[in-house]
Amino acid sequence: MITSLTNRVNFLEVNFVPSELFHSADYAEVEQQFVQLLNLDDLDQQISDHPALAEQFEATLSEALDVAYAGFGDNAACLFLHRILYRINRLNLFWYDDLQHYKNERSYYLQSVRDRIESIWQEWEISHFDLAQYQQLEVESALTERAEADLVPPLNQNKRYLREALSLEGYRRLLAIASLDGLVEASRMSRILGGASNEVQAMLIRVLMEEYGNGRFSRKHSTFFAQMMREVDLKTEPEAYFDLAPWQLLASINHNFLLTERKRHFLRYNGGLTYFEIVGPSIYQDYMAAAERLNLSEVAMGYWELHIREDERHGQWMLQAVGLPLARMYPTNAWELVLGYDQEKLIGDRAGTAVIEAIQAAERSGNRLI
Repeated sequence: MITSLTNRVNFLEVNFVPSELFHSADYAEVEQQFVQLLNLDDLDQQISDHPALAEQFEATLSEALDVAYAGFGDNAACLFLHRILYRINRLNLFWYDDLQHYKNERSYYLQSVRDRIESIWQEWEISHFDLAQYQQLEVESALTERAEADLVPPLNQNKRYLREALSLEGYRRLLAIASLDGLVEASRMSRILGGASNEVQAMLIRVLMEEYGNGRFSRKHSTFFAQMMREVDLKTEPEAYFDLAPWQLLASINHNFLLTERKRHFLRYNGGLTYFEIVGPSIYQDYMAAAERLNLSEVAMGYWELHIREDERHGQWMLQAVGLPLARMYPTNAWELVLGYDQEKLIGDRAGTAVIEAIQAAERSGNRLI
């Protein structure tokens, strides 16, 4: 699933070619040192016995945390941090790859790195919102009003660019960047479904099942995404285009990992998912319009058509059968649903703008994906 050009991989190889998005060779080099740490046998014991193994990574991590969200921020530091965080978070999902890749999935050291990044990054994210005001909201009205407004958002500059100016190579790059999420979509949602059963849980499972083609691989949404990619001569291996992802897109993915891995954020996640499903059809219509203008085949746009049709239902399901019932179930904390909704919108819009800027820069330079 992708909204605002945003918003899931076999393990990335150690012989990494630095991303065109990196501005610091040091960050790229240190990231590869971290990849090597991930592949060590018994990582925690190794670092305990030989602290020097992580010395340069630790120094660079501290430096990046100091500058990433200070003042106007540092894009290279943000990219480094979110690539590291993504590499840790992805261990929560199974990629049908070498089982040895998961030998450090419960590492205390990796947990410590994740927590250090998340604490500073999330403090910055939440600073964009006045929590006191959210706690005063009439939540059911606030959610309903937002959902009605976001069904048909205004035609802004980004939407016009997609509909009227995106080139074929730009469309290919859009699919390549979006594939980080689109090829494994809904995987993170699966992390919230276990536990006691009730009507809310049943609806969430229903949404997930539609995303997964009701158990038929040929109907799974990610299958349609891969078909689109093949139609325009792109690689379909998960994470093949990881290096193209701007930090804002990685932040959107990492934010959802955080919310789904911590049940205390259950309300925030479902508020965000409500926005995600509500706004989806309007964004997929932009992508469809671009594909139609480029005279692409039905296969090259089939994923968008499927999502327009299904997410019109999903948005209302999320509002009426998940968001509003949860607001009544948790009256004291219901405001977190609205916070989650607004956070998803802000983070998604930010990612969408960054992706469009990356596409436009590539179009100006004449770079073509192969």
